[in-house]
Amino acid sequence: MHIAVILPRWVGDLVMSTPMIRAVRQHYGDRARLTAVVKPLYAEILDGTNWFDGIIPYDRRSRDVGNRFAAAAAALRADPVDIALLVPNSLSSAALAWWGGCRRRVGYARHGRRLLLTDPLFPPRRGWQVEPLSTTQHAMDLAERIGVPPQPLQLELATTAADEALLESVITRLFPGWATGPDAPLFVFNDNSAYGPAKAWGGNRLAGLARKVLEAFPDGRVVVHCGPGDREEARAVVAAAGDPRVGSLADEAALPFGLSKALLRRAAVVVTTDSGPRHIAAAFATPTVVLHGPMDPRLGMSDHRHLVELRRDLPCSPCGRRTCPLHHHDCMTGLTVDDVASATLGLLAETTSAHRPAPENV
Repeated sequence: MHIAVILPRWVGDLVMSTPMIRAVRQHYGDRARLTAVVKPLYAEILDGTNWFDGIIPYDRRSRDVGNRFAAAAAALRADPVDIALLVPNSLSSAALAWWGGCRRRVGYARHGRRLLLTDPLFPPRRGWQVEPLSTTQHAMDLAERIGVPPQPLQLELATTAADEALLESVITRLFPGWATGPDAPLFVFNDNSAYGPAKAWGGNRLAGLARKVLEAFPDGRVVVHCGPGDREEARAVVAAAGDPRVGSLADEAALPFGLSKALLRRAAVVVTTDSGPRHIAAAFATPTVVLHGPMDPRLGMSDHRHLVELRRDLPCSPCGRRTCPLHHHDCMTGLTVDDVASATLGLLAETTSAHRPAPENV
């Protein structure tokens, strides 16, 4: 049997699909071949896992015609697919599975694609309103439709030896001679999001947070995470903090996903907006403080034990917009540095004590 999994275009949604991928792999074992249909840039997020037997690169907006719709559909037809699991709700993903000749096409019947699916699922509704459903649960529903027993919604990724070696070289460059430990925790801050500026908390606030956590842990260190398009913002946080114990990834020549995975895995606490790095941290069970703004928290839910979610209960939130339509950004700016510092240090204390060895009986 050949099963194709058409994966989402967003990093966070891709990572939230991992419980379903793991469940399908474990259920079918060697009785099925699994192929990932994935944006080429994101294929490396899956490095270190052993779930897929092959990959078909697909990005309908790519400049490379070899990665566009026609090429991906041809690749599917060349290796006939028995079942296609469509994690994105887009019309284009359903059209790809149909045009690619996938025999069964399993997905949610949304955005006008009902007739392209052989196995349509229907989202829960309250009246005419579609109820929010996390990508994690949404993806697992697809697997259940083909007979896979439901599993815990714990996200999962892996790092490679090369990822860990790269991180070690970065940490050594940023903080020569430093070694992490119980009294020298590594904090990782992330304020970027490909979705839009409405999710951002602000560089000056991050700098203030760095000062707060380093006041509590003078031997600790802070690394500001960034993507290729966020280098200047990360440099600005470091400059505003004005402390050699605060560094960033901004001056790395390359920023592969493997480096991000290793960094977010190594952190004692990650403080992040509701974006892809938040879910990568969850995939390694890293203690995480999430700053929610315009997005509905229910959309990003997974089984993440060491998680604190901060949000303001406002009439206008969650709006789901990329930029604040009211131009005040209160859902994010109303989260104070003191609030976030308290949550960060509280989570660190909680998780540190949870892993501290019990005293020996005398």
